[in-house]
Amino acid sequence: MNRSSMEKIQIAFDPSYMLPLPAGHRFPMEKYDLLPKQLLYEGTIEEKHLFRPEILDDDFASAVHSKSYLHRLKNLLLSPREQRVTGFPHSLSLVEREFRIMEGTRKCAELALAVNGVGLNIAGGTHHAFTDRGEGFCMLNDQAIAAKWLLNKQLVEKILIVDLDVHQGNGTAEIFRDVPNVFTFSMHGRNNYPLKKELSNLDVELEDGTTDNTYLFKLHESLDAILKSFTPDFIFYQTGVDVLASDKLGKLSLTLDGCKKRDEVVLTCAKQLNVPIVCTMGGGYSPEIRTIIEGHANTFRTVFQLFE
Repeated sequence: MNRSSMEKIQIAFDPSYMLPLPAGHRFPMEKYDLLPKQLLYEGTIEEKHLFRPEILDDDFASAVHSKSYLHRLKNLLLSPREQRVTGFPHSLSLVEREFRIMEGTRKCAELALAVNGVGLNIAGGTHHAFTDRGEGFCMLNDQAIAAKWLLNKQLVEKILIVDLDVHQGNGTAEIFRDVPNVFTFSMHGRNNYPLKKELSNLDVELEDGTTDNTYLFKLHESLDAILKSFTPDFIFYQTGVDVLASDKLGKLSLTLDGCKKRDEVVLTCAKQLNVPIVCTMGGGYSPEIRTIIEGHANTFRTVFQLFE
């Protein structure tokens, strides 16, 4: 496919994203099946926007994660405790799924850059993965891998990572702690996981029960402050919908409309800067799956309203 024939908006999705987990597991895998179906049904996206990612190249992973950790992960050598910390019982199919999700975000970055457009991964946003370990439903860090790939290939010079999941992007902060051309911005619940926070370039900690107006004011304020001294030529956006008041693992109180307006702020920023952006879905743990799907679907609807 040549550059002129590529879609402005590209979406990574693979059936392996829906890997079955033990009964009672609190991670809602079914959202990966229902979200693309909903978007196709309502006409927000078409099949032409979807692509199936391959398996991430080991060299791309080792640019971020230690070779020792990758070896133990791929060979199922992590201890039972290390597996519990990630939140998943490990298997070869789970590891393959993780490497495919990583490639989904990396490929989204490649495609978005080629047409100065938008890439969205139906999964991804694994921001709790550190250089040498996984945590919190994250074994590898997809945004970090894609960002490092862009930098190592000298395709971009300055990257802004906007993490608006309810949980701090602690792994991302650790990975880019000493990388001056990557700006990490995390706005999250002060009293949410992780208990021990890392140091991002900018952390905005929100009190329990923060509602739409306060949240949106702080987001505008933060982005304005960042862009006064840091002008990115690429943006990664972590779009977790665990900021909703209904979320079981979050402590904020955003409405679906407030969550959608949050997306509009970030995506409009990318459009005004005329830079490519990649969105990853991140967390979402509301009791009703339809609330999770609606929250994530709003991100895609906003992208198509602004960029198509």
